[in-house]
Amino acid sequence: MDYKQQSIALHKQYKGKLNICSKVPIDNKFDLSVAYSPGVAGPCLEIQAHPEQAKELLSAKSTVAVITDGTAVLGLGDIGPEAGLPVMEGKCALFKRFGNVDAFPIAINSKDTEEIIQTIKLIAPSFGGINLEDIAAPRCFEIEERLKKELDIPIFHDDQHGTAIVTLAGLINAIKVTEKSTDAKVVINGAGAAGIAIAKLLHLYGFDNMILCDSKGIISKHREDLNEAKKEALTFSNEYHMQGSVHDALKGADIFVGVSKGNLLKVEDIQSMNRNPIIMAMANPDPEITPDEAKKGGAAIVATGRSDYPNQINNVLVFPGIFKGAFESNAKEISDEMKLAAAKGLASLVQNPSADKIIPDPFDAGIAEAIAKAVKDAVK
Repeated sequence: MDYKQQSIALHKQYKGKLNICSKVPIDNKFDLSVAYSPGVAGPCLEIQAHPEQAKELLSAKSTVAVITDGTAVLGLGDIGPEAGLPVMEGKCALFKRFGNVDAFPIAINSKDTEEIIQTIKLIAPSFGGINLEDIAAPRCFEIEERLKKELDIPIFHDDQHGTAIVTLAGLINAIKVTEKSTDAKVVINGAGAAGIAIAKLLHLYGFDNMILCDSKGIISKHREDLNEAKKEALTFSNEYHMQGSVHDALKGADIFVGVSKGNLLKVEDIQSMNRNPIIMAMANPDPEITPDEAKKGGAAIVATGRSDYPNQINNVLVFPGIFKGAFESNAKEISDEMKLAAAKGLASLVQNPSADKIIPDPFDAGIAEAIAKAVKDAVK
């Protein structure tokens, strides 16, 4: 099936994926007077006098803004803010379908970091949380960090933290199945938003033997072309200052995590790893190595980002529950503790993990509720 053509037809038929519905009836003059004028003056004055009441009185305060500048959309790259909107609309639809969380897509026509930050700050009163999406690294790091400091609502860059959480959840179960531990040697290929965030969260969980690679090879202290995010990653990775390519890094490794480009690895690379390696080849649409090829090389567990293979590592498992939990707990931020709790909660939903089942299916019941509970418990 040609999913791209099917998707174009779907979008033409419905003119996008979203609509806006009123929560309250407006069927007569009484309804109109209460929902709008003159009655609406009441909640306006109540919020003016008691700003904390906004969370109780406004839909806006339980709505997520899904915001992009269109510079890193899926595997398509810098296609622009308007062309990125189908993805943002889709994200909003997933928020509602899987977490019953309202969300609204916003595309910002700027690549200027300061303009993007100021734009989001100016519209922030209309939302209860901000989900940053498909913003290129390294700009995305500064945007998120500044907004976290300057706003008092949850800020979440899903390309970073959603990917990191679902990856860690899968690895928690994968190391159980293979009887490995957090002492395992981990190679992460791709040092953009997702790769850096995965490395940070794995480190927080206890993985302390990691090597990160980018398109130029292993990230080491010997390189002079590293941005600040990559330099920071060296404080908890590549302890022995290894140099070379990703193929060199894989020799004797236990785990490969790929957030890079398709068809990067060969059977020989998997064979060079330790016995029963774990392969998480998450490049889309083509993984760094196909499951069949990885298993030929001796892989014990293979996960990808695709729905047509077992063990799909998909952010939709995470972001609806994260915001659901943040809203229900009145959290002002999404902390590292909340991310770790979300990963552990997601992993726990697979009661008997196996080589073909290390992560729940997106359509399994109760995922968002379980993650929301884990997040709320972490806030307390």
